[in-house]
Amino acid sequence: MSLSFKLLKPTNVLSQLGVFSRFAVRMQTRCKSTDASEDEVKHFQELAPTWWDTDGSQRILHKMNLARLDFVQRTLRSQVKIQDPDVFVPGYNYKEFLPEYVSENIQREVQDSLETSLGERPEMRVLDVGCGGGILSESLARLKWVKNVQGIDLTRECIMVAKEHAKKDPIIEGKVNYECKALEDVTGQFDIITCMEMLEHVDVPSEILRHCWARLNPDKGILFLSTINRDFISWFTTIFMGENVLKVVPKGTHHLGKYINAKEIIAWFNENYSGQFRLLDLKGTMYLPLQGWVEHDCSNIGNYFMAIQRLQ
Repeated sequence: MSLSFKLLKPTNVLSQLGVFSRFAVRMQTRCKSTDASEDEVKHFQELAPTWWDTDGSQRILHKMNLARLDFVQRTLRSQVKIQDPDVFVPGYNYKEFLPEYVSENIQREVQDSLETSLGERPEMRVLDVGCGGGILSESLARLKWVKNVQGIDLTRECIMVAKEHAKKDPIIEGKVNYECKALEDVTGQFDIITCMEMLEHVDVPSEILRHCWARLNPDKGILFLSTINRDFISWFTTIFMGENVLKVVPKGTHHLGKYINAKEIIAWFNENYSGQFRLLDLKGTMYLPLQGWVEHDCSNIGNYFMAIQRLQ
């Protein structure tokens, strides 16, 4: 199965809109297989000035960043064993039998021990693909076990915004570097590669995955993905409600034909890298106005987070 073809094969609705034919024309005029379309770049150029306005056009993305960071940190902690013999790790149902304050103390000790263990490991190099104005890049750069973060994006205006905002925090000085470049022009290998809310904005997502994989540390590097399933619920929540009714997302941000089902990504990895990867975690996530972004186990509908580890 070819991911790039399967994801771009037009449905009846997409055929009427001529999406597939426009894609073919664009590909003839572009030299980078990981480029975004001119329409996508223009859209994000317009959003760049308000990228760090938490009450502006990117406010939902700022809220989502909290959930993304939780997912990343939880996944990394799951790969670490607690070495301290004095730290008690209870069973999963311990909260049902212990007072709340005892449960909280246990959880705090466990998390502190995991943080210490992560901090004792070699510092990690991170590549943030499609970094935009740097919301996730900055958050990752503040983690003490991260050596440096390289953020790349094809929208020059977003990179300029990211560079300016990074100057406001001395903690990340020298830890984050932004460049306006295509993924295939990036050299070196990374322990963590993040590709968050990005795959649904490119024409050939399989090329993004392929180039990410080639740059991932073969010694258990982890690729973090966040994108959207292609289904009615996704259209209803992100496009109809998010863009047109509630107007909490800038209009034109999403296109149903570019959404990617989680099972399609897994199938693509099975076809191209069978035996070379492990799916560490896959969670659905949804936005609740009074709570923000919350995770759930229905990863085949709406938005989802995915963590894939390279084994060789």
